[in-house]
Amino acid sequence: MSLRLFDTAARELREFTPLVPGKVGIYICGLTTQALPHIGHVRFAVAFDVLRRWLERRHGYDVTLIRNVTDIDDKILAKAEAAGEPWYALSYRNEVATAHALDTLGVLPPTYEPRATGHIPEMVALMEALVASGHAYPAADDSGDVYFDVRSYPEYGSLTHQRIEDMTAAEDADPRGKRDPRDFALWKGHKPSEPESASWATPFGRGRPGWHLECSAMARKYLGDSFDIHGGGVDLRFPHHENEQAQSRAAGLGFARYWLHNAWVTVGGEKMSKSLGNSLVVSEVTRHARPLAVRYYLTAAHYRSTIEYHPGSLDESEAAVERVEGFLRRALRALPDGVATDPDPKRIPEEFAEAMDDDLGVSGALAVVHETVRAGNTALDDRDDIALADAFAAVVAMTDVLGVNPLDPGWGTGDANGASEAQTALEALVAAQLEARAAARSARDYATADAIREQLAAVGIATEDTASGASWSLVHRNDG
Repeated sequence: MSLRLFDTAARELREFTPLVPGKVGIYICGLTTQALPHIGHVRFAVAFDVLRRWLERRHGYDVTLIRNVTDIDDKILAKAEAAGEPWYALSYRNEVATAHALDTLGVLPPTYEPRATGHIPEMVALMEALVASGHAYPAADDSGDVYFDVRSYPEYGSLTHQRIEDMTAAEDADPRGKRDPRDFALWKGHKPSEPESASWATPFGRGRPGWHLECSAMARKYLGDSFDIHGGGVDLRFPHHENEQAQSRAAGLGFARYWLHNAWVTVGGEKMSKSLGNSLVVSEVTRHARPLAVRYYLTAAHYRSTIEYHPGSLDESEAAVERVEGFLRRALRALPDGVATDPDPKRIPEEFAEAMDDDLGVSGALAVVHETVRAGNTALDDRDDIALADAFAAVVAMTDVLGVNPLDPGWGTGDANGASEAQTALEALVAAQLEARAAARSARDYATADAIREQLAAVGIATEDTASGASWSLVHRNDG
C-alpha cells in the first residue's frame, strides 16, 4: 500500500510521491521563542517526528527536515521590554528550553534549524523581487514598512479556500500605509521605541522582517524553490501559511506541494495557551510523568484530531507504556542472551504498515502494537520461543517508528541490551525475592510466600504465577 496524506490545501487524501525520487524535503514552522514551551506547543514537533521516522525507516526516503526558529517578533520585543532584558537574551533562553523539551520527548533533531535573524539577506532578496514584480510596495507613509499586495495575486486565499472579500484586515502593521487592509507586512520599519539591535538595513530603510517572509526565505534557502511537504499547527493555516504560499508563488516559486496540519491540545475545550492560564510547561510536566509517557500521550491520537487534556490523561498513557515495557522486559529475560534489540523495519507487521500508510493512522497502528504484546505474553506463558522472538522484534520495530520504544537508550532506560545499571540491579533483587518465594512455596510455607509477594507489591512490583514460573512487572502508582 502506498502512503497517503491528507493535504489540507486540496482537502483530500493524496498519494504521496516525492519531487525527487528517494528524497523528501519537509519544512515545519518552529516555535516563536517568546516563552517556555508547553505540551500544546510541542505537539507539532512530535507529529512531524512520527512522519519523518515513517518516511525514513519504513519507506527508505532520505529526509531533509527544516524546523525554523522565529527569534524576532512583536511579542518577543514586548516581553523583553517588560522584563527589562535584551530581546535576544530572552529569545535565546526560550530557544534553549524548547530544544531541551523536544529532546526530552524524543524528537529527532532537524537536519537544519535556522534562526530568522540569521537569514536577513535571503528575506531582503525575496522582498526586492516581489516589489520589482509589482506584488509588493513600500508604504507611502515613510514608515519603512513594506507590504504584500494581496489583490495582485489572483490565487490569494486558495490554501484556505477563502475569498478576499470575506477576510478580515491583517493586524500585523498600521493599516494607514496599506492599499488594502488585508495587505500583510513583509517588512516592518524600525520604530524609535524599539532597540536598534532589532533592526537591519535594507533598500527600503532599517527594520525587521515580518513573520511570513521569514519562513518563505528560509524554506527556499534550505529546500529550494519547490519542496515536498510544509507542515505546522492548524492555527497557522491562516494567515501565516496562506501568506507564505502567496508571496512565494507570486515570486515565481513552486513552494510546497503538500500541506499537513496537526490539531491542538485543548483544556476544557479551549486551545492550550498562556493567555488562558491552562498551559502545561514541558519541563514541569516531565517532573511528574515519565517523558516516554508524555510522548506516548502526544503520539496516540491521530495528528489531525484534537487532544483534550484532563487529569488522568498521562496516567492512562503511563499504563499503556508499562504494558509494552513490561512485555519487552519479560521477553528479554526469557529469550537467549544477546538477542538483537535494534529495531528492524522489516519486522513491522503489515497491519501496522497499512494503518500508518493511511494518513499516519496511529490509533490503528497502536492497536496492532498492543495486540502483538498480548500475543507475546501468550507465547511467554506457552514457552514458545519462536513466537516470542517474533513478537518482541515486531513490538520494538513498531514502537521505534512511533518514537515510543521503551528500550531506546535515549529514554535513559536501557543500553544495547535494553537494561541500564539500575534496571539490572532491580532485576537481580526481584529475581532473588522470587527465588525465595518459590522455595517457600515448595516447602508449603505459604505465609512466607504471600509475605514476599505483598512486600513486592508494596513497592510497585506486581507478580503473576504462570505455567513457566513467576513473572513480574512495575506498576504505575499515582502519588499525586
